This record gives sequence, C-alpha cells and structure tokens, in this order.
Amino acid sequence: MPVRALSFGAVAHAYERFRPGYPAELFDLVMAYAGRPVRTALEIGAGTGKATRLFADRGVAVTATEPDEAMLAELRRQVPAAATTRAAFEDIEPGDRYGLVYAAAALHWTNPQGRWPRVAALLEPGGVFASFGGPVQPADPAVEEAVRAARAPFLDSDDIPSPDGTPPDQDMQWPGTELERCGSFVDVRQCVIRRRLTMSAADYVGHLSTISAYLELPAADREQALRRILGVLPDTVEISADIVAHLARRSGH
Repeated sequence: MPVRALSFGAVAHAYERFRPGYPAELFDLVMAYAGRPVRTALEIGAGTGKATRLFADRGVAVTATEPDEAMLAELRRQVPAAATTRAAFEDIEPGDRYGLVYAAAALHWTNPQGRWPRVAALLEPGGVFASFGGPVQPADPAVEEAVRAARAPFLDSDDIPSPDGTPPDQDMQWPGTELERCGSFVDVRQCVIRRRLTMSAADYVGHLSTISAYLELPAADREQALRRILGVLPDTVEISADIVAHLARRSGH
C-alpha cells in the first residue's frame, strides 16, 4: 500500500469533520442496481465511516475494513453498529461472502495485482460491486483558478490521476475500464450524481487539509499553502461535489 494511502490517520478528526458525507440518493442507486435485497456488505478502506453509515443506517450489515487505527477508532465512534476490521484490502482473508462489496474514495489505494479476482471471491454469486467518489472543488472557475494559482508554488495538482491512464474525456472512466476488461464482472455501469454544496472558506480549507497531496507536503509548506488558499477564497464557497459511481455484478461462473 502506498505511504500516501496511510497518511490520513494524523487528521482523522478533521477528515470526519470536513469531508462531505454521501446522500441517500447514492444508496437508492446501488439498491436499484442490485435489484434484490442487499443484507450484507464489505467496505474497502472505510476511513471514518462516511459511506459506512449510509448503508448501516439503512439496515445493511456492514463489515468495514480500514488499515489505519486512528481512522478506525473514529469510525467506531461514528458508526457503532458496523462490524470493523483493521486490515488493508489485500490482507482480508477469504471466507465470508457478501451481497455488496464497495469502496468510497478508496479503491485507488488498493494493489491492482489480483484486485478483481479478490473482489469477486468476496461476493455472493450475482453480488454487486460499487466504487464511488469524486473531487470536491469550487464550482466557480475563477475561484478554482485562484486556488490553483495559490497552491502552485507547493503543488502542481491535488488530484489523483487515473490509475490506469484513462483520459479524462473518455466516456467510461476507471475503475469501470478495468471492470469491463477483467472477466469477473458483467453489466458495468457508470453513473453520476450531481451535487452542489456550500462551505465556509475555513471549512473548505479544512477539507483540503485532509487531502493526501497536502498531507505529503512538509508541515511548513502545507501550512503556507493552505494559508495562501484561504486568502484567495470568498467567505462562502460554492462547491461542486459530483459523485461518480461505478457498478458491476459478479458473473455467474
């Protein structure tokens, strides 16, 4: 697992406070795709439980896995109903099978070697895999450009590039591209839930403080970059936070 994937524990409380949760519309989308009751789910890289509660609060028995102890402790406080396991995806022992396996803004941290056979082995026949997430950024292009310019001395970009090099203008994005190729899944779909939020400037900078690209900076550079960004933001920031979801069904064989 990349070191960057394990950088969040130091900011677990900020992660819980500033990262947006997931809307009921996403739960409805996954359930409609499943087309049958989903009683059990395994979550990959659950963090502080932002997506865990979406499913656990609606009656799904979620087993949440997370390699970072500080993140897991926060998750246990936030979602006591979920079963939890401290483990990276690659360390999950085969055995139990689930109606749903999902990852919320975490799949890109998993090892691509053997990823899809491992996911398939954790699913019941006909079970569903879901991956979802997306950037949280100013909706106003002028504000986004001001943020880009403010961080430029420290970071070229705070995005995570497509893990398989899929161009951003291609219709099917990763991980749908891999799901279509791997042979373990059928009926691969890509769906977008449009979402607009409003944050104070301080809360948006708080959100940035939980992004791995900033967490990797030396502390002094990180503080200076975030201070510069705060200085160019309006008091209230309109946020684009679209959720891109990829859904697939385990093939019968």
